[in-house]
Amino acid sequence: MTQTDPDRPADRPADRPGGQTVDVDLLRRISRRVLWLATAIVDAANRRKDPTGVKVGGHQASSASMVDIMVALWFSELTRFDRVSVKPHASPVLHAVNHLLGDLDASWLPTLRSAKGLQSYPSRTKDPGTVDFSTGSVGIGATAALWAAMAHRYVRSHVPTAPEAGRFVSLLGDAELDEGAIWEAVADPAVASLGELLWVVDLNRQSLDRVVPDIQIERLQGMFAAAGWQVVTLKWGRVVSALFERPGGAELRRRLEAMPNEEYQRILRVDTSEVVERLLAGGGSADLHALLGSLSPAHLASAVRDLGGHDLGLLVDTFREVDTHRPTVVFAYTVKGRGLPTEGHPNNHSVLLNEAQLGALAEACGATADDPFAPFPAGSPEALLCAARGRALRREPVTPSGHVDVPTSLGRPHRSVLSTQASLGRLLADLVRDAPATAARVVTCSPDVASSTNLGGWINKTGVWAVRERRDWFADDAERVLRWAEVPTGQHIELGIAEVNLVGLLGELGATWSRWGERLIPVATLYDPFVSRALEPWSFGIYAGGQSILVGTPSGVTLAPEGGAHQSITTPSIGLEQPGCVAWEPAFGQDLEWCFLHAMSRVGVPGGTSAYFRLSTRPVDPALARLPDDPALLERRRRQAVAGGYRLSTHDPAADDVTLVGVGAVMPEVLAAADTLATAGVTAGVVCLTSADLVFRSFQQRGSRAAGTGSAVCDLL
Repeated sequence: MTQTDPDRPADRPADRPGGQTVDVDLLRRISRRVLWLATAIVDAANRRKDPTGVKVGGHQASSASMVDIMVALWFSELTRFDRVSVKPHASPVLHAVNHLLGDLDASWLPTLRSAKGLQSYPSRTKDPGTVDFSTGSVGIGATAALWAAMAHRYVRSHVPTAPEAGRFVSLLGDAELDEGAIWEAVADPAVASLGELLWVVDLNRQSLDRVVPDIQIERLQGMFAAAGWQVVTLKWGRVVSALFERPGGAELRRRLEAMPNEEYQRILRVDTSEVVERLLAGGGSADLHALLGSLSPAHLASAVRDLGGHDLGLLVDTFREVDTHRPTVVFAYTVKGRGLPTEGHPNNHSVLLNEAQLGALAEACGATADDPFAPFPAGSPEALLCAARGRALRREPVTPSGHVDVPTSLGRPHRSVLSTQASLGRLLADLVRDAPATAARVVTCSPDVASSTNLGGWINKTGVWAVRERRDWFADDAERVLRWAEVPTGQHIELGIAEVNLVGLLGELGATWSRWGERLIPVATLYDPFVSRALEPWSFGIYAGGQSILVGTPSGVTLAPEGGAHQSITTPSIGLEQPGCVAWEPAFGQDLEWCFLHAMSRVGVPGGTSAYFRLSTRPVDPALARLPDDPALLERRRRQAVAGGYRLSTHDPAADDVTLVGVGAVMPEVLAAADTLATAGVTAGVVCLTSADLVFRSFQQRGSRAAGTGSAVCDLL
């Protein structure tokens, strides 16, 4: 990809409020109300009567450190085109912001962490207010915005009339930078071109159990810079920065920046009268003594707390000035528990304010504990700004694009002895010719295994996607079988070998129908043994509403010559256990075609579902499938295949002495076993499953009142 994209909508000055003046005092009053609401939301959740005695919990301190950052964004900078991922523990802040903007009724605020109430972590599919990304899985939610930016670029390059997008913002805690998924995504070469990305790190230097030892900011800054990101650091606010310019100020700055995180946090907890003594514990020049002596204890204590992540004016100016031609990360220094009695305490992660503390906070924030969710007075500057920003951020409902009829069959005979992996390659290549409208919505991706998972024919016909066309230096090489043409109209996205990135992108490609109304049918291939490596972000994408098809191939022991590390024996259960997904393992090429087309019809639509296909490189003779010649019987077989399975034996099931049930590449052995039993006088029925998942579900439905037709295979056993 190239480094810039002039068509990127994040640069539209008409939509971004950069030219407007900011009333910082007004923002500060709103910030105090957001702090109060977020704290009160958690408090209400823990005051509910719970007969089980189970702890409800919440994160008042973790929310507090994010308040100013989120107020600067929502009440000054964001547009309706922007999409924001909010760190998990700041969900009460997001709920508070949505309430003030008129996007969440007050009746929801006491329902945090209750059944069908506000979610403990932002949920795109379950929360009643606007949530752009689900972020319950630490680290994964932050990268979701990154992959959404890439997915939107893909959509716009193929459908120019698709809705525009602005910035893709991720608000993440500094502890999330411990997650490997973060760095796998940041390091992908394609990401360096995504100038619409803005990450803001809540650098409060605390994790769940402790103040993080040592100062790691330089290492983190260097890692982002090495990946091509613009790095901005907001360490100090403008009040203390003014002190740094006075005689002795440079020494004060050196003293503050040289102290360990733990020492700084301790200074925040002492009485204001002790701050001078602690700052001068190592001595100091006459200028430093004079500077500190000129300040009242309260002023000095306030100045020491004046971090960049809490300076609303500085935050707004920074967000407006970032370079939008490359991704940007802003390290915003904050204090965990900012404005709360637990501010800066090393064990404040799950601490809840008591009744007296809550009352004092309400008074400080201009609220009342007796009516915690009361609105701003009608006509007040705060109420007017909230209403104006609510109107500016309101989005029209997403209207899905035109319907695409996915064929039930391509109608081509399957006579060659092929593996299901090879049959998939043939299916995708044939789709371009036989069902072009469907093929136009398909996008494939792989972690550097496109050719070895049989995507070569598809790539030769559709090309590889890139923001701008790149010269193919091997275009004149007659010996090359795979044509690697990188063009904006390509329909294959090639990533590095990080499977976590693959499924992260897959989930967001599968969400474009609900974000921008444009349906895609994303198909990702990877070696089946590595499905377990990709499991968490794959599950996250499905949970967050993404619909896609994941193909694990080769599976089983067909890669046995490469050693045990390339064998997959546990993935069948992974597919069966994954909610929101149907697991398939067809044995024959015709079954693969039917089931795959059926799965495609269920992707990118309201009420749709994801699919996982476990394929093999073992060639299987299609004659073993005993396909009927009669069109009506063939259609009956297709319906049985997409329902989960069918009976291969032709005799009456009542005559079975035993029934053999097989799935996938072992069907030749199952049929051979039936023949062996027949020579011994044992009548064996044979059932071929295409989806043990669907069969299990049909068994569950039998005898229940649950909706659903179930699988006809239940009547054949």
